[in-house]
Amino acid sequence: MKEVVLPLELGRPAGSAPSRRLRRQGKVPAVVYGLGHDSLRATVDYRDLRGALSTEAGLNVVLNLAFDGELQLALVKALQRHPLRGDVTHVDFIRVDPDAEVAVDVPIRLTGEAAAVSDMNGIVDQSLATLRVLAKPRSIPNSLAIDITDLTVGTALTVRAVELPPGVVSLVPETAPVVSGIITRMALEEATSAAADEEEDADGDQAAEDDAGDSD
Repeated sequence: MKEVVLPLELGRPAGSAPSRRLRRQGKVPAVVYGLGHDSLRATVDYRDLRGALSTEAGLNVVLNLAFDGELQLALVKALQRHPLRGDVTHVDFIRVDPDAEVAVDVPIRLTGEAAAVSDMNGIVDQSLATLRVLAKPRSIPNSLAIDITDLTVGTALTVRAVELPPGVVSLVPETAPVVSGIITRMALEEATSAAADEEEDADGDQAAEDDAGDSD
């Protein structure tokens, strides 16, 4: 797990008007809280924040918040974005103990190829994009993998099949479905039509044989 040092400036004024001025200056209003300490109003440079969140860890990046001449280990607890532009307008940081487990959502990525599903013109439907897990901050994985090689149409792979690294525990029941092999309506109609054509051809061949037998 990569750690990023993120400089903060403390003592920003409260209120929406000062926050708007900060955003025009390329700053993002922030709050730091957790571990029984007082909440702190802070400001972070937008470019620094964007860089910190652009690592493979995404929102689960372990941050060393730099302010008042010290570093405090933290995670992003919440982000607020502009409804149209998508810019970050506010961020909450939560202090974390490096030796205490925290609950986070980790992305699930699919590995392998579901050949049996593709052969039937089906699709792989991922119903669970992230998995909520418990892990120490420096043990949080960037992503979790599930192998779909043996997936077939009409079956599902559950949380039990997700590969969890040491020190990471799922908070989701093992029986919860993660990915399923399903057939589309069009593919099902094509398969039904093909089966009907085969049956019709077989009936025709049988009728021809019967006619030939009668003529003898």
